Amino acid sequence: MSDKKPEILSPAGTKESLIAAVRSGADAVYLGAKNFSARRNAENFGADELKDAVGYCHERGVKVYLTLNTMIKSKELSFAFNTAVEAYASGADGIIISDLGLADILRREIPDFPLHGSTQLSVHSPAALSILKEKGFSRIVLAREMSCKQISDFCREAKKINIETEVFVHGALCMSLSGQCLLSSMIGERSGNRGLCAGPCRLPFGARGLNKNRYDLSLKDLSLINHIDELKKIGVDSLKIEGRMKRPEYVAAATAVCRLRADGKEDKELEKNLMKIFSRSGFTDGYFTGNKGNNMFGTRTKDDVISSAEAIKQIHELYRKERNSVPLKMDFTAISGKPVSLTVTDGENTVTEYGAVPETAQNKPTLAEDIKSSLSKLGSTPYFLKEINIKSDDNIFIGGKEINLLRRTAAEELSYKRRNNKTKVINSVYEYNKKEVKTNNSDKCFIIKLPDIMHIPSNLSNVNGIILPLGTASPKLQTGIKLIAEIPRLISDEDAVLKKLILMKRDGFSACYCGELSAISLSLKAGLEPIGGTSLNICNYESVNAFLKTGVKKQFISAEIQADEIPLLKNKNIGCFAYGRLPLMITANCPVKNSADCSECRKNGSLKDRMGVVFPVACKNDYCEILNSKPIYLADRKNKLNVKYLLLWFEKESKEEIEAIIKKYEIGAPPDFDYTRGLYFRNLL
Repeated sequence: MSDKKPEILSPAGTKESLIAAVRSGADAVYLGAKNFSARRNAENFGADELKDAVGYCHERGVKVYLTLNTMIKSKELSFAFNTAVEAYASGADGIIISDLGLADILRREIPDFPLHGSTQLSVHSPAALSILKEKGFSRIVLAREMSCKQISDFCREAKKINIETEVFVHGALCMSLSGQCLLSSMIGERSGNRGLCAGPCRLPFGARGLNKNRYDLSLKDLSLINHIDELKKIGVDSLKIEGRMKRPEYVAAATAVCRLRADGKEDKELEKNLMKIFSRSGFTDGYFTGNKGNNMFGTRTKDDVISSAEAIKQIHELYRKERNSVPLKMDFTAISGKPVSLTVTDGENTVTEYGAVPETAQNKPTLAEDIKSSLSKLGSTPYFLKEINIKSDDNIFIGGKEINLLRRTAAEELSYKRRNNKTKVINSVYEYNKKEVKTNNSDKCFIIKLPDIMHIPSNLSNVNGIILPLGTASPKLQTGIKLIAEIPRLISDEDAVLKKLILMKRDGFSACYCGELSAISLSLKAGLEPIGGTSLNICNYESVNAFLKTGVKKQFISAEIQADEIPLLKNKNIGCFAYGRLPLMITANCPVKNSADCSECRKNGSLKDRMGVVFPVACKNDYCEILNSKPIYLADRKNKLNVKYLLLWFEKESKEEIEAIIKKYEIGAPPDFDYTRGLYFRNLL
């Protein structure tokens, strides 16, 4: 365990927020480019603005990380790479990404640019570390669903291979696992995974039917301020504040509170003001203590808005003035007959300025205390005088204006060096590969996901594989059908999962359906073939190749990709989600359980929105899946999909219904029930 002070990492959605963060005590800030940011509706930063922001922060000893953590389509790879190059050239200290394909490009083209794995990677289990290390990541942002013990275990393993850990300690808490959510895409055609979340979870959803006063998907904002000492002892390297869409006063208050707590201090009045600035009927410590339930839910009330207005003026004072945070050492020399000199160093950069030859004092000579007093006047700069050495003759005179000029000129030159000493010149170019690879669209194989062996259909002639829950005993099937174990999206006990996988392999299972990186590692460890699930968000050809290198030969692409983009993935061994109620959210806090009870959830759990649309809820013990209101149906359009494998996802269908659906897909029959085409043929933002 560690007593090292963790980094305070603050959001900067605008230039004012950046200034607020820096002046309130941030060690680092994270900001987005105009595109490829999980908060595209924030003001964000263009190329010139980014360079200025990095310079401003470096002058004050603050690091800058660029977020480039959205799903990236094949046609966008060159632009994404160029954005990363701009950040690198500006001197940015790292880049936060969620696409393994982009990671491979950056490791190849800019090998010394630190890679930070975004929370969008949904990493919550140490098994993922081997893949992250292989891909060149130096830091990982942990999933917000992790408990204190899980964070501690992860940090211990991460330190063994020199990977830093970053944990969210304050800000908005997504209902869906690590922010991976398809609800906004399906009902609003605005992709949260692409940085344009419409926030549908903040709208009314009732787990007991249509009740317009219920908000069963709206979580309070997270606050782990009272647990910062624990996180320090655990050895978390960076404490992250969410809020690139929030106002500067919020950024200032959250940063200042976290700064104080990390330094072993606290300000109760400031903490009260932080709650006033923005809360949804208070805060929650989320999953940190393992206490899930109704107390995690809340909405923004009229009282919250009123208290916010009252606190803004007070908080603004936190960042009105420059923060003198950079210590300087000065050496001042004034010898008769020689020009006065001032040497200033910050420990890394050194500048020397010269003045006129000092005069002989006619009345009062300039004393060392006078010189020190003038040189200490650094209030309008990021600096403060920590150490000074003065060497001067006794009977000399130096005007105060001349000393002040030397101080100002030296500070300006030092600031120039600090702003620019990390800028780089790079000539790397990445060219988008326009080549398309098409499959034989008439040659489709079905992989079906079933809730248990009792639902195995009789018509299996076109079925290539059957996905069954972890721990399922092997059914006796005809040769040639692959048995696939479904690894849970939330892994609470790696050893238990691995033991079950080993038993399933002995029982005839040969592969695993993997929805995140830890699952891939555990699958390989058990000697089973990893199959990439749709939640890996594979949507460009570099990502396809990146997963191939990890051993994932068969991959199901993101449900947010459009049909005409699939040939750009340049692979004939891919599949797509082709039938079923698409899981829109995966949540560790079941909204039905909180509003009704577990028996209700297991029988016919569902949520109803303000329009009366019903979304079924599937219980998975440690978590639940909120399913789409309508099943995706593509039997009559299967030949328009450039894939080899069709994933038929059966969750609540009877055995007879499953057999009927498979028959429809075999013959390409049109739908005869209420359905959706998913997102394959929509113009998704």
